[in-house]
Amino acid sequence: MTKAPDPRLPASQPAVELRGIVKTYGASQALRGADLVLHPGQIHGLVGQNGAGKSTIIRILAGIEQADPGSGLVQVFGEAVSHPSPEEMERRGIHFIHQDRLLVPTATVAEAIALGQEPKFGPFYNGRRATRQAEALIRRHFGLDIPGNRLIRDLSAAEQKIVQISRALASDARVLVLDEPTAALVRREVESLFSVLRNLRSRGLSILFISHYMDEIEEICDHVTVFHDGRHVASHPVASTSIPEIVTEMVNREVGELYPRRSHAPGAVVLKVEGLGRDGAFSDVGFELRAGEVLGISGLLGSGAKEILATLFGLAPADHGRVTLEGRPYAPGSVRAAVSRGVVLVPEDRRRQGVSVSHSIRENITLGNLGLLSRLGLVSRSSERSLAGRGIADLSIRTTGPDQKVAALSGGNQQKVVLSKWLSSGARVYLLDEPTVAVDVGAKVEIYTVLNRLASEGAAVIVLSSDLLELAGLCDRALIIHRGRIAGRFEGETLRPELMLAAASGATPHLPGPNMKGAA
Repeated sequence: MTKAPDPRLPASQPAVELRGIVKTYGASQALRGADLVLHPGQIHGLVGQNGAGKSTIIRILAGIEQADPGSGLVQVFGEAVSHPSPEEMERRGIHFIHQDRLLVPTATVAEAIALGQEPKFGPFYNGRRATRQAEALIRRHFGLDIPGNRLIRDLSAAEQKIVQISRALASDARVLVLDEPTAALVRREVESLFSVLRNLRSRGLSILFISHYMDEIEEICDHVTVFHDGRHVASHPVASTSIPEIVTEMVNREVGELYPRRSHAPGAVVLKVEGLGRDGAFSDVGFELRAGEVLGISGLLGSGAKEILATLFGLAPADHGRVTLEGRPYAPGSVRAAVSRGVVLVPEDRRRQGVSVSHSIRENITLGNLGLLSRLGLVSRSSERSLAGRGIADLSIRTTGPDQKVAALSGGNQQKVVLSKWLSSGARVYLLDEPTVAVDVGAKVEIYTVLNRLASEGAAVIVLSSDLLELAGLCDRALIIHRGRIAGRFEGETLRPELMLAAASGATPHLPGPNMKGAA
């Protein structure tokens, strides 16, 4: 389809231009001189791993956040914007279509589109006119007949996206920013949305398309900008750039000596998963986990990866498949049942689910070992202090002593308290959900060392992490989940961040040698 730039503007003039943007939060620098340029009549992809700075630069474009004083330039259609605000940016024609649809379920289509600019009959809201205008707007731009009196809650996810876009067009939008617009859509709805976006592009609108799905970037975008570590690292025409090139730029790192190396060989199968599924979350998941092995699992937000861990720990039931643990059937109906079989979880939100921050290190470690420390319902204080002391020493927890409150510890040391709670419990399978999130590099190395030690002592470990470099350095094998199914199995020379990211994004990874996706 031929793209028709806005005839009011020179073809070379950007619709949006952000240059040299710096944004600091306390001691953390989210943006380090980032650039983003979007031209009229263009669908422009913005990609990068979690934490790359995409969300921050979009908040600055929206006027929700301000760049650091004295840094950078923000221009809209050639005019500098010195103090962007949401009202100012919308006045200039920039509208945002959020991942969460932000529509009132009980409103009608006409009410949602007219919100803030309702047609009036004298002092009163003119519902009939609003309905006619909404229906005409949707028909003109999308070629669809959606009744203006239908309730938002009765629309499909794709139709709700169309209502959001129609609301922006009713306000004379010139730039649309879509944040993960396909996250809740099925394939048929994605194709419908893409048809809408191509039509808008042909009318001269500029569209910024933010997505983790590389196959969608390849299908819908004209140009793509890659962010990494708070900077733009590349900007390419999509037609002349391969997905593996883009993914490599997103990762932009090599595995160094951060991760301990293990010399022991995996032992017998501890956990066997066959055809495991939970309706609406994931399906047909199968793998084997051996003693002394660290298995990585990853996937984008909403992929179903977290739900797999939750099912294995008894937080939610499986609807399909079977699991055996050390040769015996395993179908935990509760957390208590899982722990009794030696399966434990280190959750991502350690402050809410992993530890009690208002209690001491000693009390937290005791909670995971009551059976070991109590007799006739009474806890042995000396055994309790001895166990806590060993845990502090074994994991190098930086503390003033076992009676220090967990709230006073750093994030990394809080995570080590969660691990220590389970180390003496006789656990056979450790499930770790983002074990190094929000901890410093030094604490990460110590946590990696603990996991290495657990594996060397014969434990079976599953690490769920969105940090693919971490999986590549820490794990023996990795499973990548894409939209509820295993999209790739990686080990050996294929256990590389760029290949795993391609699979997580829905692209086919270009694997060296034999294709490992079918490996057991």
